[in-house]
Amino acid sequence: MTPIRKIRLSETVIDVIKGMIAEDNFAPGDKFYSENELTKRLQVSRSSVREAIRILEVTGQVWVKQGKGIFIADATEKKFEPFISWLKSNEGSIIDNFEVRLIIEPKTAAFAAEKADSRDILKMEEALAHFAFHAENRNTMEIIKRDRDFHRWLAGATKNATLHSLMKSMTISLPNGWISSLHTPGRIEKTIREHKTILDAVTNRDKEGAEFAMTTHLENALADIRAHMHGKLK
Repeated sequence: MTPIRKIRLSETVIDVIKGMIAEDNFAPGDKFYSENELTKRLQVSRSSVREAIRILEVTGQVWVKQGKGIFIADATEKKFEPFISWLKSNEGSIIDNFEVRLIIEPKTAAFAAEKADSRDILKMEEALAHFAFHAENRNTMEIIKRDRDFHRWLAGATKNATLHSLMKSMTISLPNGWISSLHTPGRIEKTIREHKTILDAVTNRDKEGAEFAMTTHLENALADIRAHMHGKLK
């Protein structure tokens, strides 16, 4: 019978998977458990496992070969810093993600500034507060989750069910943009400030200001990712 590992509140899926790699004596080059097996062992959602594996890949601890599985990485064989190497191999999907978001999210912010009610504002404030809290502890999975929450609640504030559903789907199915942005040096702190600017504009019913703030936020994030990818981020 497959052993089940309980995840305590003080742990994350990433922490438990790291522990499994060490405790189960996996060595560089070994094939690791599949996503399906990890889901069963940890009793968490497949999306949580998938995101944890992506983050471990970003940090150079595993590598994923399409159709073959998850393998334990050997950091000494990396040609680049693990994150930069991951950025380069995923550059196309990251840029695609931000291009779509730049089409959709600035207008989303403008509509939210027009239609948000007090409950919407509260949800965004809570998402921002939780983001800042987890940023202090560098809890990567929670930071990414709260970032997505902010953008989802913003879309919900438009009162447009299709737009809200679209944003929810994007945050789940297109994770590379969020993962790449929030691993880029300095971006977490910048995101807190930029989200606050967006929220202030929405709260003040400033449609143009909200649209501009969101455009700036996304363009800044993409610029930082590109700069880090090519060794130009200061």
